Amino acid sequence: MSTIGKNEAPGHKHRIETDLLGDREVPADAYYGVHTMRAIENFSISGTTVNDVPEFIRGMVMVKKATAIANRRIHTIPSDVADAIVWACDQILVNHRCLDQFPTDLFQGGAGTSINMNTNEVVANLALEYLGFPKGRYDVVNPNDDVNQCQSTNDAYPTGFRLAVHIALQALLVELDELEHALHEKGDEFNDVITMGRTQLQDAVPMTLGQAFHAFGNNLSEEHAVLAHSGEMLLEVNLGATAIGTGVNAPAGYQKAVVQSLREVTGLEIRSAKDLIEATSDTGGYVNVHSALKRTAMKLSKMCNDLRLLSSGPRAGLNEINLPEMQAGSSIMPAKVNPVIPEVVNQVCFKVFGNDVTLSMAAEAGQLQLNVMEPVIAQCLFESIGLLRRAATTLRSKCITGITANADVCRAYVDNSIGIVTYLNPVIGHHQGDIIGREAAATGKGVRELVLEKGLLDAAELDRILSTDNLMHPEYRGKRYVAGETRLAELGLQPDADGPESPQDGPAGVSAAPGHSEIGGETGSADQENVDPQGDDLR
Repeated sequence: MSTIGKNEAPGHKHRIETDLLGDREVPADAYYGVHTMRAIENFSISGTTVNDVPEFIRGMVMVKKATAIANRRIHTIPSDVADAIVWACDQILVNHRCLDQFPTDLFQGGAGTSINMNTNEVVANLALEYLGFPKGRYDVVNPNDDVNQCQSTNDAYPTGFRLAVHIALQALLVELDELEHALHEKGDEFNDVITMGRTQLQDAVPMTLGQAFHAFGNNLSEEHAVLAHSGEMLLEVNLGATAIGTGVNAPAGYQKAVVQSLREVTGLEIRSAKDLIEATSDTGGYVNVHSALKRTAMKLSKMCNDLRLLSSGPRAGLNEINLPEMQAGSSIMPAKVNPVIPEVVNQVCFKVFGNDVTLSMAAEAGQLQLNVMEPVIAQCLFESIGLLRRAATTLRSKCITGITANADVCRAYVDNSIGIVTYLNPVIGHHQGDIIGREAAATGKGVRELVLEKGLLDAAELDRILSTDNLMHPEYRGKRYVAGETRLAELGLQPDADGPESPQDGPAGVSAAPGHSEIGGETGSADQENVDPQGDDLR
């Protein structure tokens, strides 16, 4: 309650509000109240408050608006009070008022009670303003009895939290889309830049630089889908469960009404959990979302590792690409420029990995019918989403869009590569390829030169195989066997007389009759024998 009268005169800096623990001064112009003041005093922990996470404010206020609408429909609060609460919520949601009135730290004990009461108080005092009463007249509109009607922190807070994470994810998805688009644009730009692919940091086979950047983009496309799906799973809520899931202090029909109201308020496909007791203690949805964030961070970090490797040098590294020069790189080494943007994104990703461990431990720490550790889960999720969103923007605008290719360097790697001997395997065999590769490494000679020296292929055939077009779109040049053809026949050999029967022999050395299969019936015609199971003519 609030003690009204002695502090109403103009110029007073505080009003007095009373809670379970007694009287407490509250700043006269504050829309929050005594419960929020206690939280400010108790939880000065991280320096990050709900004010810094507008999505969280929005999620919580959407819940309060939906509950007011539902309570009006089932007549559990007076219609004028419900109208005032809805108006108050719209002041925050539409007119963006009071976004600085949520000073509670994201780290807090009490399973989110401080954030829930902070929201109740701000909405109540805005509703009082609508009705023409001063702040603190909780006998007219009460934070608990009216704004929190038919609710517990244990269903209002997680529902608002889920909405907030869903909202925050949409902004991240937009930035990931922009980054993906920038990567594909670079892929198109570098489509004709031929370079060496590498496995285990060793030369493998040629590819284009464009293919590498398109792969980066397609990686992010996969993560977009995973993140979006995890966000949709958060739309299953326990609103109406109240304290532990039994719906205590909520009348029949309320739970269905409030979920429908929340759909209307949010425009989202909100659905009620099938088991409200299970849903009230479960934090698996948050684990799933952060797992998707960790996946995204892993992909971004790997991409940045590749960018740093490809741009290494310029004289003693790969030097295949040039990253935009963003700042001087050394306080002692002149002219040095470092890949600072990929480096900072790597570090962001490491922080996300750490948050995933924290969140997992908090999710496991739930006991019986409630997990009181949701505040640190919230801190981890909002921090990870915000870090990845800003990192994606930074990587795109300060790095990806300005990358250029050193096409001559890339081409030289291909021309001097031993890896191109792989393309000769189908025509000279793996063993000869080993010999060519080892000799090329030992002598410094090129693969083409050695193949011609040894007379393994003529120049025209070799040039066809090692042409840029074939390196990028290799044509299969290996042998295709007709049905029934054997390796022994190919080599002109016969099985040993004392060896096992020929595969053509039937059981106990009895050969199948010509023109018949071993299991009965006519065998195929000569034409049929030259067609593989897929229907391709192998002749």
